[in-house]
Amino acid sequence: MMTPEQYRLLLTPEVRHTVEEQIGRDPAAIALDKRIPHAALVATQVKYLARARTKLPSYYEARCILPPLAFEQASSEACAARKSCSGERVLDLTCGLGVDALYLSKRFREVITLERDATLAAVAGENFRRLGATNIRVINSSAEAFLASTRDHFDWIYADPDRRSAEGRKLVRLEDCSPDIPKLLPELRRIAPNLCVKNSPLFDVGEALRLFPDSRVEVLSLGDECKEVVIYADGTGPGITATALGRGSFTATPAQAGATPPPGAFEPDRYRWLVVPDVALQKARLARLHLRGKADIWSENGYGFATERPEGIIGKVFAIERIEPYDPRRLKRAFKGRGAELMKRDFPFAAEELGRRLGVHAGNDVRLAFTKIGSGFWVVRLE
Repeated sequence: MMTPEQYRLLLTPEVRHTVEEQIGRDPAAIALDKRIPHAALVATQVKYLARARTKLPSYYEARCILPPLAFEQASSEACAARKSCSGERVLDLTCGLGVDALYLSKRFREVITLERDATLAAVAGENFRRLGATNIRVINSSAEAFLASTRDHFDWIYADPDRRSAEGRKLVRLEDCSPDIPKLLPELRRIAPNLCVKNSPLFDVGEALRLFPDSRVEVLSLGDECKEVVIYADGTGPGITATALGRGSFTATPAQAGATPPPGAFEPDRYRWLVVPDVALQKARLARLHLRGKADIWSENGYGFATERPEGIIGKVFAIERIEPYDPRRLKRAFKGRGAELMKRDFPFAAEELGRRLGVHAGNDVRLAFTKIGSGFWVVRLE
């Protein structure tokens, strides 16, 4: 965590000017440059500003202060902008770097955001000033302490609980995170009718609906990576949405999601197209429903197969050259020493292990997809 002294230094004109001068340089070289006062601190800010150009472009443009841990744990601006709640007033229980609070401020007249670490609360307040977000008020308090004393009312409460234990271990169960949202639920309902909770990408969609039966649950992905599972406990559910940012969304009820029967026997010679459902569909368990009538798919974690090129797919589509049973010896004879792009879904070996078994290295001479259908293991050669 950033120390109070480091924060004070980053407010000084001297250090701010130095950071600006060093943008674009290798942070490792900056840290070793004895001519630069507070070189390690400057190097860290340059490093995270460079990363912010993609993840947090507004923070980069405003030259915000970026504590490393808070940066790593922050939502990307693309994900924060997706939050679909709005109204007059919102209470954010877990400010952190404040990216979600910043985007909530575009949807609410007033944002109250809580941060239990005094230095990080000061950093967030300074960053909001630089970003021109004048309708956000940062309060240095834990969620528990604030809820015990407030008599305010809000339209929404937003929470992104801390998913690290005191020892640094990753936490997934909502009850294990801080603050403990299920435990605080009576207090939350006392001051707001609606609740939005951001969870880890590992969080189970079924668990979300168990805890909040009438909620909308949205799985967000960006660039083929699942980023977060968001619960909207506002009584408008139950519903599940898979959203691949920049690609599209697909929504269904839990009953619809579980009503798609698997296809019959796998007939590899029929298929000409391989469909790779986006990871948001996979995580939301909506891949089979999304591909219904467009491609055959035997598992939510597997590939789809189509006789004609499907349209309107949230995912990727590849032309198939050949589908054959997985035979590592035959594949090794065919491809040993060549460059290969290896893909896999619902297959017991990691891509690195497959590469070792087949004697191939990373490259683009050939593209192979591995999967399991029923009790059979298959390899798909792609054009």
